Amino acid sequence: MVKPIVEGIRHRFSLSVAETAFHDKWQRAEIGVAVVSSTPGHAREVVDTVERWVWSRPDVEISRFETEWPDTDWAGGDD
Repeated sequence: MVKPIVEGIRHRFSLSVAETAFHDKWQRAEIGVAVVSSTPGHAREVVDTVERWVWSRPDVEISRFETEWPDTDWAGGDD
């Protein structure tokens, strides 16, 4: 189930994505996605779109979706 999500994010959104944890656990995975943008608004838009796409998949159960921003002045602010 992980590979279709990873490949879907990679091809649909042209993002860097990988399975980052729980490789040895059955029915559990952690997927990391990297977004680079010239504006914080665009980065948030991309992350929100990816999150909606992942949550819309009926074939997986999502327990949590976390977003971490770098510690910069613009990370939480507006454009």
